[in-house]
Amino acid sequence: MQRTTVKVTDELDAKLRHEARRRGMTVSELVREALEAHLGGRRRVLRAAGAGRSGRGDVSTQVEEILRAEWPERS
Repeated sequence: MQRTTVKVTDELDAKLRHEARRRGMTVSELVREALEAHLGGRRRVLRAAGAGRSGRGDVSTQVEEILRAEWPERS
């Protein structure tokens, strides 16, 4: 892997660091991901993947019961 130095504005640096923290990754990882996406890299990231994650493992089998519990007025 090669090291590259890039000069960015203070504002862009703050945005990079904030987004990297939010995603739980390093700034280097985020920059590589952005460069790959912009330059047509091999790896594609689905940004919405996991956005609706509930933490429950029984959603597909218990969907009706879960919906009734969450929205009893619609039953």
